[in-house]
Amino acid sequence: MKFGTLLLSLMLLFAAPLRAQESSSTFGAAGDHLTQPASKNVDIITPHITDSHFLELPGGHEFELPRWKPFHVGGLAIDMSPTKHVVFLLLTAVLCIGVMIPAAASNQRQTAHEGHAKGFAGAIESIVLYIRNEVILPNVGHHGNAYVPFGLTLFFFILFANLLGLIPYGSTATGNISVTATLALITFVVIEVAGIKAQGAGYIKTIVYWPSDQPLAMKLPMTFIMTPVEIIGKFTKPFALAIRLFANMTAGHVVLLALISLVFTFGSWLVLPAPLLMGVAISMLEIFVAFLQAFIFTLLASVFIGLIREGAH
Repeated sequence: MKFGTLLLSLMLLFAAPLRAQESSSTFGAAGDHLTQPASKNVDIITPHITDSHFLELPGGHEFELPRWKPFHVGGLAIDMSPTKHVVFLLLTAVLCIGVMIPAAASNQRQTAHEGHAKGFAGAIESIVLYIRNEVILPNVGHHGNAYVPFGLTLFFFILFANLLGLIPYGSTATGNISVTATLALITFVVIEVAGIKAQGAGYIKTIVYWPSDQPLAMKLPMTFIMTPVEIIGKFTKPFALAIRLFANMTAGHVVLLALISLVFTFGSWLVLPAPLLMGVAISMLEIFVAFLQAFIFTLLASVFIGLIREGAH
């Protein structure tokens, strides 16, 4: 998205709830005080981070998603009906495929004819090479090329999901703890499989602490004390990945909502310029955070894979 288009989208993001409030409010004699609106306030900030069974559309309209009959596994009812975040996750996957595959094809074609890529394909190539050469390979370690596709997929999938939450009527699927927990769980599986492949039978040492250079009288108590710590440490890594991404992608929208709410809290349009300018600044920061959180998630995943491949003991 071009910067001008993005800026316009951000302005619409702030302007829409204010227009909706204005259309349903009346002003005092001075023309600067808000009274009780005739209808409910329209909020398009919190829908960016909350899940639901409908999609918000321009003009205050809603598109209800299909509801399926839940199926039962024992006494547990599982509802597989699509929700807003599911739709945006699918949209994220489609964007990843629709952007990366044509960019790769264009890169190959331009490289074959001109010796180097240019334009959009060149920009994507620069990002891919940076993530590969500066983030994934140095942290994963020797012979880490097998983990490059996984790291790049993580980066671009999270990036697109983050950015979709910044456009009007979009939704931040990564602001859902279930989504970030699933990404962290997938990463956890990759980390453990990488450890098994790299260490073989020695993988057990990442679970059971056994200080081989200590006498038996020290080994037994140390094993009893440190083994639970090793096991807990395995699960704190995906927990940290899930919470970090969830919290950062939720916080920006909450700050935006708080800033815009100042207009209605003070009951005067005179305070509008300050929260609006601060909101635009926060939105610009959120664009950076969208890239940063995708980068950090990929970086930490690569570090964790590299640590277990090298072996802790």
